[in-house]
Amino acid sequence: MTDRQEYDYIIVGAGSAGCALAYRLSREASRKVLLLEAGNKDSFPAIHIPLGFAFMMNNPKVNWCYETEPEAGMFNRRISWPRGKVLGGTSCINGMVYIRGQREDYDNWAAQGNEGWSYEEVLPYFKRSEHRAEGANDYHGQGGPLWVENPPLEEKLELADIFVEAAVQTGLPFNEDFNGASQEGAGDYQTNIRAGKRQSAARTFLKACEHRPNLQIVTGALAQKILLEDGRAVGIRYQTSGKHAATVEARASGEIILCGGVINSPQLLELSGIGNPEHLEKAGIEVTHALPGVGENLQDHLTVNIQQGINGLKTFYEETKPLAILGNAIKYFTRGKGLLAHPAAQIGVFFRSSDDEPTPNAQIHFAPAASEPDAKGNLKTTQGTTATVCNLRPESRGSVHVRSKDPSQYPVIRANYLDTEKDRQVMIDAFRRVREIFRAPALANHLGTEFRPGPQVESDEEILAYVRAEAESVYHPVGTCKMGQGDDAVVDERLRVRGIQGLRVADASIMPNIVSGNTHAPAVMIAEKCADMLLQDAGVRVTLPEGMTDAEEAGNRAPAPLKAVAN
Repeated sequence: MTDRQEYDYIIVGAGSAGCALAYRLSREASRKVLLLEAGNKDSFPAIHIPLGFAFMMNNPKVNWCYETEPEAGMFNRRISWPRGKVLGGTSCINGMVYIRGQREDYDNWAAQGNEGWSYEEVLPYFKRSEHRAEGANDYHGQGGPLWVENPPLEEKLELADIFVEAAVQTGLPFNEDFNGASQEGAGDYQTNIRAGKRQSAARTFLKACEHRPNLQIVTGALAQKILLEDGRAVGIRYQTSGKHAATVEARASGEIILCGGVINSPQLLELSGIGNPEHLEKAGIEVTHALPGVGENLQDHLTVNIQQGINGLKTFYEETKPLAILGNAIKYFTRGKGLLAHPAAQIGVFFRSSDDEPTPNAQIHFAPAASEPDAKGNLKTTQGTTATVCNLRPESRGSVHVRSKDPSQYPVIRANYLDTEKDRQVMIDAFRRVREIFRAPALANHLGTEFRPGPQVESDEEILAYVRAEAESVYHPVGTCKMGQGDDAVVDERLRVRGIQGLRVADASIMPNIVSGNTHAPAVMIAEKCADMLLQDAGVRVTLPEGMTDAEEAGNRAPAPLKAVAN
């Protein structure tokens, strides 16, 4: 039996973008909004504990647990791609680092014919979404749902500041705000953590709007197909899970917006017959609209660890011994502080791998910790510290395509890491730069032995072999529903799927080129901008609840901080 429901807007995917879009669209009380999420509610306890991300990298309760096909450039290894399968999406399992990218990233988008996407034009959307604990300025907002703050000084270990000092000694500037005037340099990452709790898209945007009568949120809803009539998207067929599983058809009188991310958005397009006929026919899917760019243009940040022994300075290893763990647990559950309140990385460094680069093209995530996987694939600490470095602007391009017409079957993911000579050279040069920072005078009295990969790895050939054997994704895949003007573009500059009315994509898959940093903040910005486009195109003048600001709905106030938002 198939149920039928009617809405103005249907959003498929409740991740970083989907939650923000649902919040904005449902502020217009005259519009009925449906938000579909294949995962469940964000009730898994580890989600809300910042350091809990280490226990969710391989947990199918909250994670799609995708992986690539064997990668030729990586000794035929399959690379793990954790993606959130839960309300809040990957913002529930990420490292909570808030980075927007560089001005030049967005100006480059605009230069490719994407009107309205220059840095100056997207900056207001970044600011609108944000509640910066330290206050507003030319680059930051205060009053939005998404909590952003600098790490509390009392939560930092001394080693973190020493690493920044070491980076500065190699010629890099100190940078107090990577999201400000310039990204280059070394300093603290801003994070989405408040009073010891992860501030996911569900905890911020959805918590602020879930009470609205015009918003329906359905979890355990796997989208099967976009319903098309005469070249227009008119609905979504989805399958619910659990005891009362059913096939449901939801109809949209306005528009359908795909927010499933870099894997699920192109997958749903292809399942609906929208894509490259060659791929669709191979999968046994009838072609309804030829669009060759669907699933192409895949880009991701590849990162490799350098792990270094440290003497005379505290690391997370000491904090994870039995008595210390007990103390940290007490500190966290009574005051929201201590080891468990840390993000995945405290310190960042953005630098140029060579003098030929016009802007920083490499990023370091540094933590005063080293880890290795246990038998179950979860991370456990070991003595030492880690700097992991990635190429911010890879030239290599991959793809995501369905295997069959079965919506439950995972698509084929090919990242094609290290597919170009430049990508290989950037990784070698960036690796050497990390070693240079570790050998700076600030660390001279504390430096132990490099144990990963170790001093025996020295030549370019040896470094590249180590990268091929050990590098992993930073979990920043983008680009598979490219925004642009050419034949390879999937959406136009207003995020409308080319050749199909009433259908848009609003998530990281629309990026024509990957941004220089983490992708949660840009995904939220894309949703904020899409919301305005949708309402403008519908001729709607948004009516805000009287006397209620974004920050108040989300539980934020200015000035900050206040107690944490309740679960």
